[in-house]
Amino acid sequence: MRNTLTLIFIVLITIALTYALAHFMKMDTFAFAWALNFLLMGCVMSFTENVKDGFNSGYYNEQPWEKGGKLYRALGINIYRKLLVLIGWEKLNKKAAPVERKTDALVHLHHRTKKSELGHLIIFIIVAGFNVYVANQFGFAKSLSLLITNIFLNLYPILLQRYNRPRIARAIGISKQRAGF
Repeated sequence: MRNTLTLIFIVLITIALTYALAHFMKMDTFAFAWALNFLLMGCVMSFTENVKDGFNSGYYNEQPWEKGGKLYRALGINIYRKLLVLIGWEKLNKKAAPVERKTDALVHLHHRTKKSELGHLIIFIIVAGFNVYVANQFGFAKSLSLLITNIFLNLYPILLQRYNRPRIARAIGISKQRAGF
């Protein structure tokens, strides 16, 4: 019950903060798009960290059309990965959560990819809603900053998690084989 109340409180705070942001900033600016994404990232991270679900939905499993990550490579996921290294995100991320080769650490990393994907998916949907609203109210050109930030800050991270998770699952399988499970 307490966890449910915490999640409801996080959602209400997120709504209030998002309303305040939309009220005090012009929604057709890059600053708004940037602030909205980072506000939602903080709020959604609080939300996903408090979700006690095991993230065992079939949604998180590799789909037949994803085999080998061919689609993701065609969409430029390797370029996006290099961009993350270039801006220092990968180094920062590995410093905060180093990747170890132990089975339990790989299982934890596999779980974190699911949480991260869920968080970015939630944000993607919310920002897409704002994008449609701004396009209707101010025109498509004024909504481009929302569209571009949504693609780079949410869609590509979702694709990256979906690209990495099967690779991590294979590493878990190899690790368990070596340990004799």
